[in-house]
Amino acid sequence: MGWIIALGLCVTILAALAFVGRIPRATWEMTAAALLLGLAGYAWQGQPSLAGEPRRTAKEDQPFDEGMAERRRAIAERFGPAGQWLMMSDALGRQGKTREAANILQSGLRQTPNDPNLWLGLGNALVAHGGGIVSPGADYAYRRAIQLDPTAPAAPYFYGLALARSGEVARARALWAPLAARAPRDSEIRAELEQNIRRIDAMLAGNDPVVP
Repeated sequence: MGWIIALGLCVTILAALAFVGRIPRATWEMTAAALLLGLAGYAWQGQPSLAGEPRRTAKEDQPFDEGMAERRRAIAERFGPAGQWLMMSDALGRQGKTREAANILQSGLRQTPNDPNLWLGLGNALVAHGGGIVSPGADYAYRRAIQLDPTAPAAPYFYGLALARSGEVARARALWAPLAARAPRDSEIRAELEQNIRRIDAMLAGNDPVVP
């Protein structure tokens, strides 16, 4: 069936060009040769026996991390200009539009280039767009957020989380250890970080626990 459709399209296109488009008769052979070249390419690469069923990519199937967004709101921004940009980015992320989610934060950074919350959000958005991989762009965004506000816990927390999830547990531990040491003694974030550090230590010792 695929071959019949391909041949029919070639004949239809040639007829349309000749009698509707009124291309010069001297170019008919050249046009036919171009169509035959395309047909040859289909014969080489095409698989007409396969059903025409669209496939979704793994990126499209990856859900938006609502838990991470809520944790970011809890320990970083919630209101103000950065919060508005981040809310728009989260909305796009929920729709699976990870590229647009990162782009909207870059627009915000053009207005306020020294906002650490926007740099943190960009790091998270780029990790989501990369399917969990900490790209050089995401790495730079996290480090820029830390540079702009060295005492804030959010950037090293999420930077470490992204590194741990991508398998770079030693780098994650290096970020989390000083953060846990300066966190309030009875705080939830300190308890969480200390638990994560123990799991990383066990992994590095060869006990291989689940990465957070």
